Amino acid sequence: MQLVGRILLDTDEGSLLAEKRVKLLEAIAQHGTIQKAAQEMGLSYKGAWDAVNAMNNLCDEPLVIREVGGRRGGGSHLTEQGRALITLYRTVEAEYQQLLDRMNNSLGDMHQFHRMMNRFAMRTSARNQFHGVVTALIQGMVNCEVRMKLDDQTEIVAMITNESAENLDLRLGLELFALIKTSYASVHTQPLPHRNCFAGVVADLVRGEQSTEVRVDLPSGKSVISAVSNQDCDTMALALDLPVYAAFSPNSVILALVS
Repeated sequence: MQLVGRILLDTDEGSLLAEKRVKLLEAIAQHGTIQKAAQEMGLSYKGAWDAVNAMNNLCDEPLVIREVGGRRGGGSHLTEQGRALITLYRTVEAEYQQLLDRMNNSLGDMHQFHRMMNRFAMRTSARNQFHGVVTALIQGMVNCEVRMKLDDQTEIVAMITNESAENLDLRLGLELFALIKTSYASVHTQPLPHRNCFAGVVADLVRGEQSTEVRVDLPSGKSVISAVSNQDCDTMALALDLPVYAAFSPNSVILALVS
């Protein structure tokens, strides 16, 4: 067993890039479409878009821009920041692997090292993942309202218990991740009179047997993914590029510390 360089690019905006995501970005740059890039990577169209959405949501500026034309007729291209991050990743990866090559002969029990590293790996099933900074903490008798700024245009409000706020050691300026399951996010054709309601446009529709996965792109470049029943989808006549509102309750937001 040998150490092999596989890095995770972690910036002030959170964890952005790993090997598979970099290859996906490179394939998008080569082919000009998410669909062809997904085919080359052996991914589903939805899986490729999920990865692109995660990268765009965790970065100040989008890495991939969707061209006008719909799911089948349009294309996609990398932004300048997207191309710069690929170059940075590949440069750091090469230097990192050279270091690991020198370390291979000096490590003892590689199997024990491998088991230890596996303990640090963590993934989440939440499709909506956002990175932001705490801008306000409003404490009540039982719960604490947490306001997070994602960018200049977007703020998320979360409601957690005071005990959870204490355990997370929340404070102004702290960087956090906000996680929202698709089943907790909803789509509407009219704005709702409460917090966490964002204007956007329908960017993708994936219809299943009982529900349709709807991706709503926000003006900031971020997106919200929601699971909408097929009946509600038909009632609202959801279609690509239709202006809509994506919403979720503050009580459905899970907060996680940036490690």
